[in-house]
Parts: sequence; C-alpha cells; structure tokens
Amino acid sequence: MLGLGLVLVGASAPALAADDVVPVGNDVSFPQCDETLPTGQAFAVVGVNNGKANTTNPCFREQLAWARGSVGGTAQPRVALYVNTANPGFAGSWWPRSNFYPEASPVPVANPYGLCLGGNDVACAFMYGYAKAYDNATMRGVPSPASYFWWLDVETMNSWEPDTVANRAVLEGMTHYLRDVLRAKGVGVYSTAYQWTLITGGVGPVTSPTLIPSPSNLNGLPSWIAGATTLRGALALCASTPLTGGDVTMAQFVSGDLDYDVACP
Repeated sequence: MLGLGLVLVGASAPALAADDVVPVGNDVSFPQCDETLPTGQAFAVVGVNNGKANTTNPCFREQLAWARGSVGGTAQPRVALYVNTANPGFAGSWWPRSNFYPEASPVPVANPYGLCLGGNDVACAFMYGYAKAYDNATMRGVPSPASYFWWLDVETMNSWEPDTVANRAVLEGMTHYLRDVLRAKGVGVYSTAYQWTLITGGVGPVTSPTLIPSPSNLNGLPSWIAGATTLRGALALCASTPLTGGDVTMAQFVSGDLDYDVACP
C-alpha cells in the first residue's frame, strides 16, 4: 500500500497496480468504538473486553454485526473473537478461593496444578484463567460462543505476576475452558515474541510443572504475531517462530488508527 508492490484486497483498500494480491482483515475493539470501520475486509477479529480481562467492550454487539459482513477468501474464519488476558494476583478485583467455578457449581474444575485454596499460587492462577474465560463466554453478550475461534491477547499492558509459570497457568486455564469445556471452534495466542517471553518465560513448547509433569495445553496453539507497521512487515512475521510450537497463522500490522491482519500461507 505504501510503495510495497502489494495490493490489499478488502478493508477499504485503494485499487493499486501491483505484483501480488493480498486479502487483509481487521481486528477491532473498544478503541474503535467511535471510528468509521472499513468495508470489504476479508475477515475480522472482534475484542470482547474493554481493555481488561474482567470488562466488556461497550460496542461489542455493533462491531460483531460489522464483522459478519466480512467477505472471506482466506484460511481465517470470517469472524473470530479475542479476549484480554492477565494475572493480577491479589491486586485484582477478584481472586479464586477454590476449584469450583462458577462458585456455586457442584462439580470442581479439573485443575492440573492441584487444589486452589485462595493463595497467590499456580493452582489459583489456573482457576483465575478458567473463570475469566467462562465469564467472557457467558457474560459479555457473545451469541453462540462455541461457534467462534477465540484468540488470547497476551500483552504487557495488562497486569502480570513475576512468576512466569503462574502466568502460563492462567492461559492454560483459559484454554481448558474454551477448548475442552465450551468446545469452541479453536483457541490461539496473540503476542509478540518479546512480550510472550517476558510474560510466560520463552517462545517454544513448554512442560508444565503440574502434579504429574506434562506438556502444556498451550503447545501447538496457532500463533497470531503482532509488531509490524507495514503489510510487507506483517507478511515477514508469518515466518516467525511460533509462540508455543504449531504454526503462525496470522500476522498484524498497524496503519493509521486501524489494525490490519494477514492470513499466513
């Protein structure tokens, strides 16, 4: 778009003569509530939260309706969702005290880290993640939540503990609910290599120190890599090392006030 020899198809892209045709999508959330959204996007990812894991995007319903106008044509679903993630520990407005969620549930959550008793530890971090995923699927106005692919937005702008194992446990708890309980269309992770390493301890597959050490359920999840400022830069990110193994399936670049995304080949 900026002299790159590439044409963006969709997302109100200008008609430019170029060598390649690259369909693009957009991701939107609360910062775009007052923005005029593009048209003709190939796919869209809509943020469920208002910047924090325990909040609701005030224009989620309107943005979801806009996203349903995506035209398709890539390997990405025409509409997907993303949620903010965090591990605030005791600093948060709520912290789990048991393996039951909802708290009135008669059946405990299967917690690979053991029993949560309200401590700022890995077992309760797993339950915090499980609870936030449950809330996002049931309390944010998401229609038919199991019908969507869900991305976990992992960024340093949110609250995280110094314990990278506990931070991973939050994401594992969210993945467990979305994939194994809700049975959503899929789960993936969004971040940059720098932020992912700072928050979770490193890029690449991991083994979780559970009661019986085992591979993390994060391993092999699709990666959505951020950090580019041009279309060509986003396409280069498709060759990045996946965050937890698996594949890099999407990359993001920022232009103006909008986020654009490409489906990786």
